[in-house]
Amino acid sequence: MTDNKRKHERYDSLNLLTYVCVDTDGKAWTQGMGRTLDISESGLRLETHEPIETKYIVLLSIGIEDEVVDLKGKVVYCNRGDEGKFEAGILFIHLKPNDLELLKKYIQAFEKQYG
Repeated sequence: MTDNKRKHERYDSLNLLTYVCVDTDGKAWTQGMGRTLDISESGLRLETHEPIETKYIVLLSIGIEDEVVDLKGKVVYCNRGDEGKFEAGILFIHLKPNDLELLKKYIQAFEKQYG
């Protein structure tokens, strides 16, 4: 049995998103579309058609219900997933207060529904 070392509970979530990969100087290197596989207050698992290198910061725009939430995160890992797609673990960094509140509201709805 392995211990869950995550700070926040993750919930299955399929939301479309766009992303831009930037380096530490803020220069954009690549962009694309993907979807969330799960999400928490501290991060998400992202499914994409192309791998995302761990050296990048990702700028994410996620459609959550009727809102678009802009999030920034660090790529922690990227592995080949099912059907030739890739799964990347994203740790959120520098969230704006409004975006964090929308994210929390969305996650609280999951807790009520599935908790």
